[in-house]
Amino acid sequence: MELLSKKMTGKKERPVRVLQFGEGNFLRAFVDYMIDIANEQGTFNGDIVLAKPISFGSLERFHEQECQYTVQLRGIVDGEPKKISRVITSVTDAVDVQEQYEAYAAYAKLDSLRFIVSNTTEAGIVYDETDRMELNPPKTYPGKLAKFLYERYVHFQGNPEKGLIMLPVELIDDNGIRLKECVQKLAALWKLEDGFARWLDEACIFASTLVDRIVTGYPKDEAEALCTQFSYQDNLIVTGEPFALWVIESEKDISGEFPLPQAGLPVIFTDNQKPYKQRKVRILNGAHTSFVLASFLCGHDIVLESMQDDLILSFMKAVIYDEVIPTLTLPQEELADFAQAVITRFYNPYVKHALLAISLNSVSKWRARCMPSFLEYIQKKGSLPKHLAFSLAALMAFYTGSEIREKALIGHRDGNEYQILDDAAVLEFFAEHSQKDAAQYTHAVLSNESFWGQDLSSISGAEEAICAYLADIRESGMRRAMEKYFPK
Repeated sequence: MELLSKKMTGKKERPVRVLQFGEGNFLRAFVDYMIDIANEQGTFNGDIVLAKPISFGSLERFHEQECQYTVQLRGIVDGEPKKISRVITSVTDAVDVQEQYEAYAAYAKLDSLRFIVSNTTEAGIVYDETDRMELNPPKTYPGKLAKFLYERYVHFQGNPEKGLIMLPVELIDDNGIRLKECVQKLAALWKLEDGFARWLDEACIFASTLVDRIVTGYPKDEAEALCTQFSYQDNLIVTGEPFALWVIESEKDISGEFPLPQAGLPVIFTDNQKPYKQRKVRILNGAHTSFVLASFLCGHDIVLESMQDDLILSFMKAVIYDEVIPTLTLPQEELADFAQAVITRFYNPYVKHALLAISLNSVSKWRARCMPSFLEYIQKKGSLPKHLAFSLAALMAFYTGSEIREKALIGHRDGNEYQILDDAAVLEFFAEHSQKDAAQYTHAVLSNESFWGQDLSSISGAEEAICAYLADIRESGMRRAMEKYFPK
């Protein structure tokens, strides 16, 4: 079969308007996918250049295919399994920042450039005082960006119309604010002129973003069959789910310059993304954390199996609709629509999401994702949210073991071992306390302020209720305990 190329796709060359730090699966199935649709709809008219920011990996496949590739989205659409395939032509080139520094740096002087997109992982946006501007390139992402922006500032002689819009999608709070802080600190460290600092502040925009789409990447086991179906060879196929959301927060309105919603794309511009993040963390992530450990101890291994179990499904729905949504501030109809979309995503037959993978660091996850709803429900209703309380008992049951082996606490389900993965101090705590009787164990967990930031045992009725749940789980098993407290 012929290898995918620009000639095959009939790519239309457009002005390069986006430089993208990162060539990974997520950006290609999310940002580049959306810009491709906006180009087709006539609302954007801009190409993307991928910049590989680290030495690991190769751009060989990108150059062989001239950066053309296929995205296939698989999931439930209108109640039916569906696959949506799209050949992406929005990417025109890819450069290696380390090996092709001059080619990369030349884009700083490109008149048409307007946007910088990045996904350098949560560890990418860091201030490193040992970074140096004279390096080609500087070693950190903020260092690379600071030097790139400075060279643009110098080339265009501080023209305020040549500032850039930064759209980081790294999964940290206020990612745009954090990135700007790092760049400003480096500018000061490198003793760059005051005019550049003003240009950064006045001509450039550092937006904070929230992104949501499960991207499953290259379908190794299916690639040959997919290429046969496509009738061309594509070594850069990316798969993901149909659902997507991109929330962009900025002090200045950029919706006119980045009019993706006009192409029917799920992009929201706002001056406050926090309610949307709260919705995602509390409903999507909170639902995961609330049921996965109980479901695993009921004998399931993946999310889809959990959704096919009426007991687990009804438990999760009660968490979302009865205990989480009442604590949130967005309109109830909007929250209910999002919740239904979440449940549909959990039913995706093409995503084999392992419960043990989700269980990683469950203590900190419960604190971030479930505890805010737990506490706000008590404050608003004056009573315990019994499903969220049970989820904490399920966490304690899951984190039961006395042996730490290869940095994992060893738990047991139906006579078989499983690994409990968390910080070393967390695992050591549970190895010490999880063998105690239900009352002692419950008190030790709830009163551990290093886990929760406060003493949960001081909440009226919490310790007694959670201890009772745990005792029944130990005596009867997870399923019978859930059937006792949450009969269908």
